[in-house]
Formats: sequence, structure tokens, C-alpha cells
Amino acid sequence: MKIAVLGAGGMRLPLLYQALLARIQRLRLDRLALMDVDGERLELMLGVARAMAQTPSGLDVEATTVLEAALDGASYVITTFRVGDMPGRVLDERIPLSHGLLGQETTGAGGFAMAMRTLPVLHHVIERMRRSCPQAWLLNFANPSGLLAEAARRAGWERSLGICDAPSSMLHLAARLLDVPAGEVYLDYFGLNHLGWVRRVLHRGEDYLPTFLSMIRAAGGFPGLPFEPDLLLELRMIPNEYLKYYYYARQTVEALRVARQTRGEFLLELNDQARRELAGLLERGDTRAAVERYRAYLRRRGETYLDGSAEPAAPPPDPQAGDGGYADVALDVIEALSGGGERVLILNAPSQGAVDGMAPEDVVEVPVLVRANGLQPMAVGSIPDHALGLMLRVKAVERLTIEAAAEGSRSKALLALALHPLVADASRARLLLAEMERAHASTFPSLQ
Repeated sequence: MKIAVLGAGGMRLPLLYQALLARIQRLRLDRLALMDVDGERLELMLGVARAMAQTPSGLDVEATTVLEAALDGASYVITTFRVGDMPGRVLDERIPLSHGLLGQETTGAGGFAMAMRTLPVLHHVIERMRRSCPQAWLLNFANPSGLLAEAARRAGWERSLGICDAPSSMLHLAARLLDVPAGEVYLDYFGLNHLGWVRRVLHRGEDYLPTFLSMIRAAGGFPGLPFEPDLLLELRMIPNEYLKYYYYARQTVEALRVARQTRGEFLLELNDQARRELAGLLERGDTRAAVERYRAYLRRRGETYLDGSAEPAAPPPDPQAGDGGYADVALDVIEALSGGGERVLILNAPSQGAVDGMAPEDVVEVPVLVRANGLQPMAVGSIPDHALGLMLRVKAVERLTIEAAAEGSRSKALLALALHPLVADASRARLLLAEMERAHASTFPSLQ
């Protein structure tokens, strides 16, 4: 079996590589294609990955800058590319903030801009897949993940889904708090990507969510959970962390505007420094120091996750813990689709009636039964009106954004921005769109 990873030169390649090596036999994996438009960066991160592996794997690994070579004969294609790279993310953050609006890579005006740049690339990939690997599964991790999963389905690629590690991380955290294996915990979870809620935490038929909410209230909060305990008690649910942008929109924007750096600026600086140092260490043949430097990078990145001021927001993740990061989720999906046993995973896939009030073709983020060559969303049923209303509005924005990029429609692009709950202003939408077009001139679709 061959797996192709597109945009593989990113800083998380070593983690994916380690996860792949741990499952070579179970996946019956014999070929891995790593593709990135920046060949030098790809070779650097592959060097770090091999240093972490320590011993030869016997896996046939091809590093390439040619899309067709990576896709040829692939059974699974994982997309992780970032169009415009980190400088593009910085623009996506700074332009909205200059208008008093949220700047973020997956939602609001920033998420819209990233989607507009990424959608043409995704469609190009799908067209090449039709020629090179027409039976392959497309696993999208590129942001905004849910919107791109919706776009792939609308482009006719039915063997596709979206991956996000946030719900899986929530499940693993719940399992640790209960001191039970993660496989014994079921999250009654529903929403869209970065717009979801945990309604129940089930273990052996008992719902532990009320217990968790009481713990959070007694402690006055929980590390990494950016919500006031009273709000959680009113919701009677635990929202995905990204819902802080909706529930605390004004406070979040003000905090970001006065912060020394945006998240993108911080990561741009962090990534550049890490790459320079890693390149020097590998050039000198000091692989042990390179591995330690990379692990230090991961710790620093984790310490500042979801915090625009680049101050610690949550305990750093352990890259060796296997706690449901995106590599583990992606490989769980591949293993199940390849006949390695059924799994229930929280994924972005068509609702097919799972969520009352959403159209069957709408891509939602819910628990999905994954088995050989098939996906079956688990029934969620009716959900609170406030959650459904927000989901429907954001889904309408997603559709308009997809259509705007595909058709080159300025009117649909403007409407998508104006209708987004984190913009909600037609005049600002017009200003934002004009600035984004100028700033991202080489990667933004031409609009008429």
C-alpha cells in the first residue's frame, strides 16, 4: 500500500513518520510519498524524522516536489499543505485585526482568506487524483479542514473526509481523568470543525459530563479550557476550545490587538529559528542533538497553543504519548478503511441524517463508524437550537466561500464574509475583501 502526504515539509512530519513506522505491519505499508513545493524544507524535516526513527525501517520513502509523482498509485492521500505558508497566516490575522475583527486561520475573515487560497489547490489535487489514483481516499487535514472536506465532496470525491485532532484530544483527556483506556470512552459530540460541543462523556453506560462540570466549577476553571465555569453550566456542554472566539468575541479581539505578536508571527519566528538550528545540527551529524532540539520545539509550540499573546495557555503535549494527535487519527482511519477492524472516530463527514436540522450532504463533525471502505456517521439526533442556528449560519458561509472560489464570484465572496458571525457587517466585508485580494495577490482567486 502507498500513502501520499502533500505539504509534507511542515514541522510535524517527524511525528507522522514515527506513527507510520509504528504501524507498518498493521497497515501493510510499503511505500510512502512525501511531497512539498519546498524541496529543501522537505529534506530537512525528513532528516529529522529519520534521526528520530534511529534505525532503518525498510520503508520505500520518496521525497518529491512533483504532485503527480506523489499521487501515482496512492491508496490514501493526506493533505497538510498551507497555501501562502506562515507569512500568509500572518496576513490573515493582521488584516482583520486592523478592522477590529478576529484574525484566525480557520474561522472568521482569516479562515475565509485561507479557504479562498486553498480551495483552488485542493481542486487541482482532486483533478490530478482522478488521473493518478482514482480509487484513493482523500484525508484532509489542511485548514480550514471542515470547509475543505465539504469542498471535496461537492467536487464529487466521495472517498474523502476531514480530520481534526481537537475532538480526539478531548476524548483522550476525558479518558485520563477517568483513568480508563481511551477506547472505552464515547464522546457524544456534534458540530462543525472548530465549532463543536461535547454533550455527554460515556463510560460503560454512565455519563460523566455532570461530574466533570462540577469539578470545573469547584476548581474555578480547567487548564486549556477557555470558558468560565458558569457558562459551561448554563450550556450543560463542553464546547470545542475554538468556540471561545464566538462566546468571548470582543474580549478575544481586544486581547489579540494588544498582544506583542499574533500566533502566526510567533510561529513564523519559532519555526524559522528551529529550522536553522536543526539544519546546522544535521549538517554536523549530531542527530541526537537534532532530536532533542525538535522535541524542545514541540514543547514550546504546545505551551502556547491557542493563545495569541504567546504565553502558556495549557500544559505542553507529550509527543511520545500517542494521545490522539492528527497522525494517530489519520492512521486510525486508514487502518479501519483498510480492513484492520472497525473504529468510532470523530471526523468531518456528510451528516447523512446524523444531525437533525442539517442537510444529509452537509459535512459535519460527529462520531463516525469507520470500517473497510466505508463511513457511517453515528446518530446525534436533535441538538439545542442555539447550536443548530450557529452551525447553519456557518455552513451557509462555507457553501458561499466554496462557490465564490470555484466560480470567481465577487458577490458570493462578499456575502460569505458579510454573513459570517465574526464579521457580520457588509461594509467591513467589502474593505476586508479588497485588502485580502491585494495582500494575497499571487494566491487569491481572481474575482469578477
